[in-house]
Amino acid sequence: MARATDVEKENLQDDDGLGLEADDDTAHQISHDPWYQVGFVLTTGVNSAYVLGYSGSIMVPLGWVAGTTGLVLAAAISLYANALLARLHEVGGKRHIRYRDLAGHIYGRKIYALTWALQYVNLFMINTGYIILAGQALKAVYVLYTDDHVLKLPYCIAIAGIVCAMFAFGIPHLSALRIWLGVSTILSLIYIIIAFVLSIRDGVNSPVRDYNIPGSHNSKIFNTIGAVASLVFAYNTGMLPEIQATVKPPVIKNMEKALWFQFTIGVLPLYAVTFMGYWAYGSVTSTYLLNSVKGPVWVKTMANIAAFLQTVIALHIFASPMYEYLDTHYGPGKGNAFSFQNLGFRVMVRGGYLTINTLVAALLPFLGDFMSLTGALSTFPLTFVLANHMYLVVKKNKLSPLQKAWHWLNVVGFSCLATAAAAAALRLIVVDSKTYHLFADL
Repeated sequence: MARATDVEKENLQDDDGLGLEADDDTAHQISHDPWYQVGFVLTTGVNSAYVLGYSGSIMVPLGWVAGTTGLVLAAAISLYANALLARLHEVGGKRHIRYRDLAGHIYGRKIYALTWALQYVNLFMINTGYIILAGQALKAVYVLYTDDHVLKLPYCIAIAGIVCAMFAFGIPHLSALRIWLGVSTILSLIYIIIAFVLSIRDGVNSPVRDYNIPGSHNSKIFNTIGAVASLVFAYNTGMLPEIQATVKPPVIKNMEKALWFQFTIGVLPLYAVTFMGYWAYGSVTSTYLLNSVKGPVWVKTMANIAAFLQTVIALHIFASPMYEYLDTHYGPGKGNAFSFQNLGFRVMVRGGYLTINTLVAALLPFLGDFMSLTGALSTFPLTFVLANHMYLVVKKNKLSPLQKAWHWLNVVGFSCLATAAAAAALRLIVVDSKTYHLFADL
């Protein structure tokens, strides 16, 4: 694995053409990728198989008006917050290639540790959710051909975990995805187009749908809060500095191009499948849309297999900060990435990490709960609270009183939303834990 060399560090340029030193040594590749490759990394996360759940997890609890408004507003707010974070990539004359390094530089050691914990809880839960998704896709293929219930969801999750581990062994770092990002885009288009077209057909042929928000008054309140957390989860990675570390100079300008790509062209497939799925099935839309659509078995099989394979690639993106930490601090750190020593290290360490992910996924396969709790505990603080406050601290002498008030409003408002969303998500987990047993076959 190639460490960042002194030559690479000397060649780093900020937007004013000044040389910048990288914040820390790393076993992974930095400053290597064009902006459009980074844009496809971001878009791969946005249009992962999670989009097949947004009709049921966002639109059903919110309805047409609030759901549509929420998706558009969350995209605008997320673009703004991510742009703030991108502009903080270069602080104090250094590039900060990890979120925790940036927070530590601004606040000190305690916030460094807190940010580290928040980020890895966030990424661990996202990775767990991806393995659940992959298992659900495999289970969906199985039930298309038989109803004997022999292959249960926990078994499918275990298979998914093994495949994800095999992929992780062969891709040493985030920049090495390259052609796999193109494959991911094709796979995403396959299941999104199939879900979109079959939803149109079902909607045209179905009687009038019920779009009323289901549940009691109390459950509606908690479900609405949970859906807001899912809105935030839909657009944000919680690892923007790590992704930005891979982009070529000028870093900030190129990252902003990638973000605009993500939040314009990149979100269109998400909107298409989310709105069409809800239009076709209304308040009974499944949290995995391919379970709702009707159509030829071979078509649904292709969609589910595409969802499974794309999930394997997407998981690698969100696991890469953990891999970078392990490779940098404990790995051999030199020589060919596919030498026996380096490959053996990845097999042992990444295999162990994904084994834990897979075990948690099989124990608690409640996909909607993962999305809500992840949004509440980690994505809200990392993307909105910390980003706005860090911007305040770094730019305080350059901001007008009105700008300062705006950023403080964001800090306080999103902190309150995060607290409420966490309570709602925990309630969902308690309810589902009573309904489903461990290793449930959903």
